Amino acid sequence: MSDPTDLLVQFSNALVARAAAANNAVAAIRLGHGRHVTGMVWRSGVVVASEQALPRREEFELVAPGGSVVTAKIAGRDSSTNIAILKPAESIAAPTIVAGEAQTGSVALAVGADGTGGASARLGLVNLSGPEWHSSRGGLIDRRIVLDIRLAGREEGGPVFDTAGACLGMSTFGPRGQVIVIPAATIERIVPQLAKDGRIARGWLGVALQAVAVPDALRESADQSSGLMVMSVVENGPAAQAGIVAGDIILSVDGTPAHRFRRIARHFGSDSIGRKADIRLIRGGAVMTVQTTIAERQAA
Repeated sequence: MSDPTDLLVQFSNALVARAAAANNAVAAIRLGHGRHVTGMVWRSGVVVASEQALPRREEFELVAPGGSVVTAKIAGRDSSTNIAILKPAESIAAPTIVAGEAQTGSVALAVGADGTGGASARLGLVNLSGPEWHSSRGGLIDRRIVLDIRLAGREEGGPVFDTAGACLGMSTFGPRGQVIVIPAATIERIVPQLAKDGRIARGWLGVALQAVAVPDALRESADQSSGLMVMSVVENGPAAQAGIVAGDIILSVDGTPAHRFRRIARHFGSDSIGRKADIRLIRGGAVMTVQTTIAERQAA
């Protein structure tokens, strides 16, 4: 028999208890053909999921904790923060979720739905806990949290806990298959807006962009080596109204160098709509600045 005073046994037993307690925090979202992803029971009547993992449908079946099956409708999606919310037709009891603070090197427990009303669990470390960042679609993520952990596709969207049982946020797949966490603070901020409006308003220029090198002959006057080439312009969009055309190379937005869209994403948050922005660009071998008014991104 195992020695109950053994520290390793105590650690294992604590993890078992944490996983059991987390069972009420997850629901399986059926995708069809025997597949599912995980949703996090965030509040009573609200299930949070990874937006990128959900097909473009309005209704899903949920396998709630304990195994009961209920229908749920999409109540809002935001691809920029990778958060979607579903509202079940029948109430699902929500656990008490206490937000935690990720620390590099700390132990993390990622919980997923097993598809039958139970939970699965993965153990790993917080590989990185950094400052806020913007996604490639412009969404503000309150902390950069990367996990040193493996995750099955069906477990994406589940809660991640620290050893004290506090919730670090929601698991999802980031660039190059990294397992990252959408922090609880981001979910707390975005969910009420999605519940109210079904979407998050974002600023928009109305252009398709591609990172390019600045021609050698123009690097001195441009004062940078790369920018974003305008590949296409939406008719009557903010860029078109400012006279921006395909082939222009955007160098900066309000002084922020446009090496990648992610660098200038902070200029296109909800509070940017209606604000004027100075766009420095290259056209026909000359560097110039034009001004445009940021509009709300068109609904997909």
